[in-house]
Amino acid sequence: MVKSSRKIYAALGVIFSYIVIYSFLHGISTDIPNNYNAHENAIATSSSSDDSKPIIILDAGHGGVDGGCSAYNGALEKEINLSIELSLKSILETFGYSVEVTRSTDTSIFDPGIVGISKQKKSDMSNRLALFNKYENAVAISIHQNQFTDPQYSGAQMFYTETNPLSQPLAQTLQNTFRNKLQKNNDREIKNAGKDLYLLYYSKCPSVMVECGFLSNKQEADLLLSKGYQKQVALTIFCGLNDFIRTNYKSI
Repeated sequence: MVKSSRKIYAALGVIFSYIVIYSFLHGISTDIPNNYNAHENAIATSSSSDDSKPIIILDAGHGGVDGGCSAYNGALEKEINLSIELSLKSILETFGYSVEVTRSTDTSIFDPGIVGISKQKKSDMSNRLALFNKYENAVAISIHQNQFTDPQYSGAQMFYTETNPLSQPLAQTLQNTFRNKLQKNNDREIKNAGKDLYLLYYSKCPSVMVECGFLSNKQEADLLLSKGYQKQVALTIFCGLNDFIRTNYKSI
């Protein structure tokens, strides 16, 4: 009876994995592009835990007193980042990845007792980096939204540094996935941020900052504020990340 129950639960787990992906693919507004139907690699990943997979570190940029940039209607970047992060975490865990996040609520993660916004931001960033570097076998994704003075600019863009040699191919894979699956007109190129991005520069594991789009562009901001589109962004990141891991981690 026990063995039979385990088999049933295992089967239900696999079925649930397919239901989750189907929901992400089809449970969205018709005015949002949907181009994921033939993505076999995402479906091919096992839903069971696999110790050979790298641990995925997800960072929802900003939080708490640090709202990040804002959209035309005052909506804050930190809220969009967190929503995408949590959706992405759910997908990854459904397909057998171990995931850790820098934050799961609207908070800054500076040490207790730190006073002053500048010191709090420094402590917050130090604690995020500590999680990035906690494991020998990890891949880190930092989720952000972009902003520029000229509202015409749009599209996701990946930033990386050369600290880890796999960060560039990770960035390129993610950029290609956004272009192929979600933003057909996105002609942006990945960018080496050098020392400008502390979190990436001092990260030991493959790390990329995903700027999902421009809140300064009203049309794109409206999409990014939509729960359905946020889930599509999360699925896009998952597909790219999964492709990268299947290509670069031979044991997967």
